[in-house]
Amino acid sequence: MAAPVVDSGSGLTLPVWVAAAARAATQVLQGHPAPDRVSLTIPGEAAPRSVPIQAASSVRDGAQALAVSVCDPGPGLDLTRGLEIWVLACWGPADQGWLSLKAGAGVGRLESDGSLCISGFARDLLESNLHDLVPSGQGLDLEVVLPRGQQLAQRTSNAAFGVVEGLALIGTQAEVQASASPDQLQAALDQLQSLTGASDFQGRLTLVIGENGLDLARSLQLSAHQPQLKAGNWMGPLLVAAAEAGVQELLLFGYHGKLVKLAGGIFHTHHHLADGRLEVLVAQGVKQGLPGEYLRGLMAAASLEDAYHWLADQDRDQAVALWQAMAAAVEERSLAYLARYGCNSMGVGAALFDRQRRLRWAGPRGQEMLRRCEVLLYAE
Repeated sequence: MAAPVVDSGSGLTLPVWVAAAARAATQVLQGHPAPDRVSLTIPGEAAPRSVPIQAASSVRDGAQALAVSVCDPGPGLDLTRGLEIWVLACWGPADQGWLSLKAGAGVGRLESDGSLCISGFARDLLESNLHDLVPSGQGLDLEVVLPRGQQLAQRTSNAAFGVVEGLALIGTQAEVQASASPDQLQAALDQLQSLTGASDFQGRLTLVIGENGLDLARSLQLSAHQPQLKAGNWMGPLLVAAAEAGVQELLLFGYHGKLVKLAGGIFHTHHHLADGRLEVLVAQGVKQGLPGEYLRGLMAAASLEDAYHWLADQDRDQAVALWQAMAAAVEERSLAYLARYGCNSMGVGAALFDRQRRLRWAGPRGQEMLRRCEVLLYAE
């Protein structure tokens, strides 16, 4: 007996909505009526999911088909909410494989070679839900377009992962794990208990901020020296939980656009809930004694990254010193946060990387921890 279909109308990751539009477009290309829902097979799940489609139609006298889905990530805070996904499908030659994917407007590309930035899960999802629709010896060409993708990508740290021009089609599962949700916090706390309860745990831990930080930490082989835990936006509770779990030295490792918030005493870092990054930077500049024209220039910058490059153009030494002071402030405010909860036994270091995924700045304690892990800061 076939497995029952799960009715999924929300709480799904971007790759699922892309796959839904792709299947709908391919069905229309075959000559079928435009569906209002499609059934998707999800890798690793027993039951298929029924996903809604906004619209679908044949175009150019049936030579192509276009389908549109609208991303609904569920009740959490997610910038893809309401994002339209357009998928244009047409038949093509199969000499280079039965499925050809093209990054249209608003879809992220790898800066290194211009290719579509897509995770293994997203590609598997497309292949498993399209292969049965493609005749033998035929090729299927798909172009994915995210009309607001490039605009939304400016609110992410995609560039720190080498992704340009739009949103990456990444994800490792069908359901959204919102970085600001209590469920995400509980998952991180459970993993923390598992790591600190291991027989070989030596009291040292790297708290990695986000997927970009996790990827860079792996490439630097930090995990060869101490375990690492991926954090979402609940930084405060994780700091306290780490101290209570017996962590003696904690390295905060992440993109400077996230970690700088801790220097301002912001310990829930989701952009919907708190920002103030430039204000924190300018306040630190005041402490460093920067002249007024420099402070005004920093405040007028479009982003933290732009602020650094602007100041470096004026005075590189001052720029380097300011960002090193920011890293030190992350350490100081983290210790102060812990002290409020009676947790005074854990040392905290901070290491920050930039949009080019270069490990650029670290506080005094962070530099000690990096040296022990045989990791060097990027040389100016």
